[in-house]
Amino acid sequence: MKWIGLKYTLYSYYRVKISLSDIMSIQIGELAKRTACSVQTIRYYEREGLLLPPDRSSGNFRLYGERHIEQLQFILHCRSLDMPLNDVRTLLRYRERPDEDCGAVNTLLDKHIEEVERRIDALTVLKRHLCVLRETCSDGRAAEACGILQGLSDGGCACAGDVTHPH
Repeated sequence: MKWIGLKYTLYSYYRVKISLSDIMSIQIGELAKRTACSVQTIRYYEREGLLLPPDRSSGNFRLYGERHIEQLQFILHCRSLDMPLNDVRTLLRYRERPDEDCGAVNTLLDKHIEEVERRIDALTVLKRHLCVLRETCSDGRAAEACGILQGLSDGGCACAGDVTHPH
């Protein structure tokens, strides 16, 4: 951890605002360790505008503060909930405007829940198809007599077309 010169804002003769992110400064490798996030992912989130741009050292190293750690942890938590980057971006904007009504945040989460439910339904159908396919072959057969391989070649699962693959 490196300490850099203090940045401050003079509001009046007596009031000075100092932020921890202005005092503490770590490089990208340390940020990656502290958040269990890869360096490549951190750089990607910066390019996508999700993570605030870091300060730079005199040697042009990225320098991150507490605010970056907190923001990256928020992003990672959203991603662990499988939220798309655009939704994460929207949620970050609402975090920056704490006085705004959170109705849109609720709507965003409701839509995400609906999408998760749709995917669960699709995966349930997929599992059913795989189980039907698995039942077409028993152990001890030669590969040429494998019901699974034949079913995959023939499109032998009666309703395999009902499943949409997300990729």
